[in-house]
Amino acid sequence: MDTLSRDSNNSGSILPLVGVIAGGLALVLSIVALVKLSTIQKTVAAQGDEVAKIATIEAEVRSASAKSETDIKGIRTGIQGALDQVGAEIGTINGKITKLEESLKARAAGPAGKGGAGVATGTVDANGNYGVAPGDTISKIAKKFATKADHILAENPGLDPARLRVGQKIKIPKK
Repeated sequence: MDTLSRDSNNSGSILPLVGVIAGGLALVLSIVALVKLSTIQKTVAAQGDEVAKIATIEAEVRSASAKSETDIKGIRTGIQGALDQVGAEIGTINGKITKLEESLKARAAGPAGKGGAGVATGTVDANGNYGVAPGDTISKIAKKFATKADHILAENPGLDPARLRVGQKIKIPKK
């Protein structure tokens, strides 16, 4: 029996030792897990702050986007209004130009009852009458028809070379 009790005593002392070692290991593992958990919680908290910042930035971006859309609409409306005004002004100017052209054509045709129909500017009619064109001078006209300025002045008594008018009739001397 002695042998049997000795074996019982030896096996009884190893089992508690294994339990203590296992408990110590469990304690170390739980401390490591607790440290890791604390680190993860800090990281999650930091990420939560970043997510909050992102949400704030997103709200600011949405606000800026809405404001820019409103500004663009305002600019578009302003530009359209300005273009409408320019178009109206161009229409008015076109009307004035048309009236001026009609007035110049009527002036170039000459007064009715003085020698019949007027002579087109820059041309000679069948009677030898020349219609003064813009930029014409007596010397240019003389050169154009291979004559002298004195001959043109002699053919047109009372003609003032300094006061030529566009559409004015001048008699060109025959060669």
